[in-house]
Amino acid sequence: MAETVAAVIPPAARRLAARFWPGPLTLVLPARERLPAPLTAGSGTIGVRVPGHPLAAALVAGLGRPVTAPSANPPGRGPAKRIDEARVYFGDGVSVYLDGGELPGGASTVAAVEEGGVRVLRPGPVSDEALSRALEGH
Repeated sequence: MAETVAAVIPPAARRLAARFWPGPLTLVLPARERLPAPLTAGSGTIGVRVPGHPLAAALVAGLGRPVTAPSANPPGRGPAKRIDEARVYFGDGVSVYLDGGELPGGASTVAAVEEGGVRVLRPGPVSDEALSRALEGH
């Protein structure tokens, strides 16, 4: 499904995806042309991730296409770990909430795959060292 939104998935990105997906790693890749502007924020890139949570995975599988969504938190706030926290953040601005129980961890690691390797844009559960080891084949 990543190929439906990414213009190219470099070998390094494929190696990282094979090692860390499903899970808390978002890869920033060149976006396909003609994606809606809100998905790329005018950057020419798009973040892709395969969720590790069974409810999120079932939603994507059931739809048969990628789900585009922002993080479950307003800027500067921690991610919602329970549905009641998400409702406090977003209220009636969100039409449907799915209750997947209390979520572990925090926000995903966000990494841009570039010619020279990988650059972490937002630290998270997947460390720089783990990314480097995966690219080196360890």
